[in-house]
Amino acid sequence: MRGDAQTCIRLTNEASVKSKIQFKTLSTAALLAIALVLGGCASNRSAPVSSLSTGIPSASTYVVKPGDTLNKISRATGVPEGTITRINKISNPNLLIVGQTLRLSDSKSAAPLARSGTSSNAKVSGATNPPESSSSRASDAGLINWGWPAKGKIIQGFTPTTKGIDIAGSTGDPIEAAANGKVIFAGDGPRGLGNLVIVEHGDGFITAYAHNKTLLVKEGQAVKRGTKIAEMGQSDTTSVRLHFEVRRRGTPVDPLQYLPPR
Repeated sequence: MRGDAQTCIRLTNEASVKSKIQFKTLSTAALLAIALVLGGCASNRSAPVSSLSTGIPSASTYVVKPGDTLNKISRATGVPEGTITRINKISNPNLLIVGQTLRLSDSKSAAPLARSGTSSNAKVSGATNPPESSSSRASDAGLINWGWPAKGKIIQGFTPTTKGIDIAGSTGDPIEAAANGKVIFAGDGPRGLGNLVIVEHGDGFITAYAHNKTLLVKEGQAVKRGTKIAEMGQSDTTSVRLHFEVRRRGTPVDPLQYLPPR
């Protein structure tokens, strides 16, 4: 599960799009979803694969490739990391987008920087305690009718490391499906996630709900937005909370750019 990033992402996409793979049983699908969607596939900090329009490369630009990091690009081009960060106004050096064109000098003739805002993968909040709603919506947020999975305060924001947000609450608080979908896993998740529910929503979206006290749904069950699927707990964590993730075609995205304001 910890092979190269491209293979891992390809497998993840196959697991989240039913038309690309035939499962013999639902249990097999659920196990694959856990292993690929919430396992080690997205744990590294290399650039996630994303299709973006780019400017025409020139001697003063660099197009990000799979596996690139800011340090690797700096060594390959001879341009200091700080210079690349400043010129391209990179707020999070751990998140680069494959296909993104980086300028390597202040020259006005350099190809323009690709608009990272065209992909939800490029929008990441690095705040540990973010506001209750996001000021910007992902361009594909309207594909799904989203709702909040829990009512508590956000105590952990989205980063490439957390891959989701944590919402505080009290033991037994209701955990609700964030959108219409089908439960593809409900049970004891990978280490560190505790009692876990994974729901598939279509259009490449999957949501995950971790650290639950009680699970109220089963694999294969259809759920509606607002359906109570679990009760909040602290399985495999130090305090009562919900760890909530939204993934689009296997890639973690910031839930605050999909959930409605509150």
